Amino acid sequence: MNKKVIMEAAEAMPAPTLHLPGLLTFEAAARHLNFARAAAELGVTPTAVSRTIKTVEAQLNLRLFNRTTRSVSLTEAGTALNASLAPALALIRNSLSQALLATDQPSGTLRISASYVAYHILVEPYLAGFLAQYPLINVEVSLDNQLTDIVGAGFDIGIRMGRKLQNDMISVQLGAVQKRIVVAAPAYLRQRGEPRTLAGLLQHDCLRQRYSVGGRLYDWKFDDRGQMLQIDVQGRLMFDEMRSVLDAAVQGQGIAFILEAFARQALDDGKLRHILVSHGALDDAFHLYYPHRQHMPGKLRAFVDFMRAANHRPSS
Repeated sequence: MNKKVIMEAAEAMPAPTLHLPGLLTFEAAARHLNFARAAAELGVTPTAVSRTIKTVEAQLNLRLFNRTTRSVSLTEAGTALNASLAPALALIRNSLSQALLATDQPSGTLRISASYVAYHILVEPYLAGFLAQYPLINVEVSLDNQLTDIVGAGFDIGIRMGRKLQNDMISVQLGAVQKRIVVAAPAYLRQRGEPRTLAGLLQHDCLRQRYSVGGRLYDWKFDDRGQMLQIDVQGRLMFDEMRSVLDAAVQGQGIAFILEAFARQALDDGKLRHILVSHGALDDAFHLYYPHRQHMPGKLRAFVDFMRAANHRPSS
């Protein structure tokens, strides 16, 4: 059989029938190279993902993944399919997102990655109102203290302090610049006395915080009559999250230097006292960050606009 006949026979062969759910499952598994993470994104079980992949492979008569007990990788055929399929699915998703923007009721599951402090100050007080206004949007919140790769982890949006992000991220300020203040429990102050000057902090147990596990410590920097002054405080307790610092301060284990908004409830309840009130420091503002997209999903636009308005910053 010559080459022309072979080509004509190939062209005459019917293309395999593949359904969109199978292609979406393949693309998620190819992106994560992990069936469990793909299943979590798709809202199904890892077994369902594995079964769907086997069906797609059978329909194509091709092995798309190399599987071992410890890893998953794409075969050459799988790599080629994903290279052409991923952009096509992205266009489909963008088209669906654009269609949703034209409706009055954005829908879908919005996955949010945030630090606990950011969530507690800026999202939690207004989340019930958001859900009431957008009944077709489901919200999934993941709390951690890391600068998460939201695309790789399957999130729609992240919230972190500052705006040091990857170049392909959009950063939008959420709320005002945060202020740090010095606080202590009344019981601690009765036992140890109250420092009257910044230098007096050197005689006290101070609760320290790291940016992350193994990361550097937060500096205790103050605005002292227009001059920046850093105090190298000492203390036996260190944490990598501010809520642990707050809890330890409420328990009377030391003096803390934390965000005023985060300490507000404990201050109002009398569990903490604001000391050295003439000294404080502006830290930074929290920012929403999300991927640059040609068409912003309706659920994401709704969340950004709602939370910025709730936190008293005009939407752009």
